[in-house]
Amino acid sequence: MSQDLYELLGVSRDADADALKKAYRKLARQLHPDVNPDPESQERFKQVSAAYEVLSDPQKRAAYDRGGDPFAGGFGGGQGAGFSFSDIMDAFFGGQGGPGAGGRGPRSRQRRGQDALIRLEVDLAEAAFGVARELKVDTAVRCTTCDGDGTAPGSEPITCETCQGAGEVAHVQRSFLGEIRTLRPCAACRGYGSIIPDPCRDCAGDGRVRSRRTLTVKIPAGVDTGTRVQLSEQGEVGPGGGPAGDLYVEINVLPHPVFERHGNDLHCTVSVPMTAGALGTTITLPTLEADLELEESAEPVESSFQLPVPAGTQSGHQVVLRDRGVPGLRGGRGSLIVTIAVETPTKLDARQQELLRELATLRGEEQPTGDVRPAHKSVFGRLRDAFTH
Repeated sequence: MSQDLYELLGVSRDADADALKKAYRKLARQLHPDVNPDPESQERFKQVSAAYEVLSDPQKRAAYDRGGDPFAGGFGGGQGAGFSFSDIMDAFFGGQGGPGAGGRGPRSRQRRGQDALIRLEVDLAEAAFGVARELKVDTAVRCTTCDGDGTAPGSEPITCETCQGAGEVAHVQRSFLGEIRTLRPCAACRGYGSIIPDPCRDCAGDGRVRSRRTLTVKIPAGVDTGTRVQLSEQGEVGPGGGPAGDLYVEINVLPHPVFERHGNDLHCTVSVPMTAGALGTTITLPTLEADLELEESAEPVESSFQLPVPAGTQSGHQVVLRDRGVPGLRGGRGSLIVTIAVETPTKLDARQQELLRELATLRGEEQPTGDVRPAHKSVFGRLRDAFTH
């Protein structure tokens, strides 16, 4: 190969291993036969692979820099390139291996556990003001017999004889590119590099067992249906006694007999008789705080309050009470919106009918014609009414 190996890869002579690997990956993605079947590109791919094989090996690179022949018997003749097939895969999938870098080593038996999810039903008052609940959860926990190692007491894992502790074995094949070496997880030890000859009887070598335990979860004020509370490292313990995942508590707020929640606002409807709507009155409304089960040492809360209904209140009129709604997760508090429903009596005795007819006569409403209005006024209509009234 007469061309300079550094020029083939497009790097400087002082390029480090990362720069060489980056340049090789870029060229391999362009020239690999599966991507570019052009014969000229295939030949250049062979040259680029051979150049990377030399320059990624410190000894071969040093010999090449001193003017030696790194290929000895030539390239592509059966004794040529012996680069790993994993290097080509690295070029396409971003692996960390490289020629001369050896295998990736045995994988650890310890792995992080999975996250867990449970659903919790709470009352509206509990969701609004927060509550602490005890939950029983059934998850995998670290085996106390083997402390997560998976081995029976007094025993230890032994090195795998098949892979000699490497966790992977090499398979060599010959092709037009030379010898292609692929690394596969060792089937004997499943890639761990060691074998447990005497596994723990309680966990069967997994390092974890299932157990039911009790946790206390604090639900913050202002949560709503669908809100998830995260409990770090309270989920499933991982294989080999690995770190636990997280536990998520998903909130489901139960319906309330009086109040309906919309965001941080509370809505309720209060019905008053026709006479109360006309003359005005005061009604007693319960508060959401009254639903809380307070401790004996806690300060008493307002269980109800008086809501004035002014004379002449029409059905559908809304009263907005600030800061009587649901506290927000990030501060503040919504409003309580009370809708007044004025009820018209459906059954009247003779005396009641007589009194109402007398009232109608006094108000000149014996034969009301009704006030017919459009359902929606235009902008100009509203402006006209504003100036004419």
